[in-house]
Amino acid sequence: MNQGKSPQIDRRRLLRGAGFTLGLPLLESMTRAGRSAFGDQRLPASDEGPAANRPTRMACLFVPNGVIQESWRPEGQGEGDQWQLSPTLMPLASLKSKVSVLSGLAHDNGRSYNDGAGDHARSGSTFLTASRPVKTSSKIRLGISMDQVAAEMLKSHTSLPSIELGLVASRNAGSCDSGYSCAYSSNISWRSENQPMPKETLPRAAFERLFGSGDTAARKRSRWMRQSILDVVRSDAEHLMKRVGQNDRRKLDEYFTSVREIERRIGRTEAADAEARPDLSIPAGRVKAFAEHCRLMMDLIVLAFQTDTTRVATLMLDNASGGRVYKEVGARGAHHGLSHHQNKQDKVDQLRKIDHYLVQQLAYFLGRLDAVSDGVDVDGNPASLLDQSMVLYGSGIGDGNRHTHHDLPIVLAGRSGGRLPSDRHLIYQQEKPMANLFLSMLDLMGTPTEAIGDSTGRLEKLT
Repeated sequence: MNQGKSPQIDRRRLLRGAGFTLGLPLLESMTRAGRSAFGDQRLPASDEGPAANRPTRMACLFVPNGVIQESWRPEGQGEGDQWQLSPTLMPLASLKSKVSVLSGLAHDNGRSYNDGAGDHARSGSTFLTASRPVKTSSKIRLGISMDQVAAEMLKSHTSLPSIELGLVASRNAGSCDSGYSCAYSSNISWRSENQPMPKETLPRAAFERLFGSGDTAARKRSRWMRQSILDVVRSDAEHLMKRVGQNDRRKLDEYFTSVREIERRIGRTEAADAEARPDLSIPAGRVKAFAEHCRLMMDLIVLAFQTDTTRVATLMLDNASGGRVYKEVGARGAHHGLSHHQNKQDKVDQLRKIDHYLVQQLAYFLGRLDAVSDGVDVDGNPASLLDQSMVLYGSGIGDGNRHTHHDLPIVLAGRSGGRLPSDRHLIYQQEKPMANLFLSMLDLMGTPTEAIGDSTGRLEKLT
């Protein structure tokens, strides 16, 4: 491309085809630095500043049944940067500089008080709401979740306000835990006090939700033909490639390769599902597919963040009181059953393997985010997508054997564009509401609110 000719690529530029739209990653020709290289000084006000057009993204990952605390708790010299990863958290070793562990947070509304049993339903429902669920199997009432507070405020900035994903289907009718509606166990994202956000559990459905334009007939035709979305938007993509510089063409080529690989993996997964359909009646699902299913969903979130299709995502690795059997790591019992271990060493050892395995999936997700370049942070330093994001990982139960709702296992990764310090173990000696963390995270998202759930203020020491 000749110097002096600006590509004039808008940050919200989409590739379009019959029934589909495909977002774009951040390109040089969308930024001040890139446009200046082409001699263009006519920049909108929104491009001012070193971190312009670098929004913070937020992903919240839920795991059920708590953890084995002794193996989870960080080791070494305690609070601050002089800490060491525990055996369970060791998969995060290569990303330790971008990870913090928070100890001492609690969900008081997860406790039984006068409501009796149902800790697992309360652990899922409080995880992002910090609100107390009404014990009922029909007329559910809870509260808006933290992710939906952000999604509502950001909805005008992206194609999708949020994306809700899971690995096990939701059940919103009937009772799943001691008189609590299944909706409480199946959902962590709530739009209102009686409306959970439906989550996608099929990779292709999630893909089409992210990149479909709403033309249902066209989407069905494309799926029936197994046509790549890249084929559908080919004409628009070729036109764009002619307009951008060499660096952007290389970045687009890498991005298109990633999209096509995800589509191929979805196709392989669907073929395997079709062959194993008789097994799908087993409540725990096809165990061998867990890691691939989980990582496909994580890769879709990476694509969604990379293209600014959405800035808010949730992923449930299992429903509350999940009973998946993790045979691939040598665990023989169902996860939920094992969590009631009664200090029996064999069960404890199996749970340690499960905890470690689930953190391995988190490490994969963080690694994928960290591999994507995303401009610069607030200080002008080169940043990855992980640097520009916040990833919350944890459970609404601390100790599964005792059904505790304090000292929750919480990891917070990413740097929120340079505004969130990392590589720390933050210890809260007196029980702190996890809702206080939510208020601080919403501040970092640029979507502040005065209160959520049982919050008492912002979480000190975090920023």
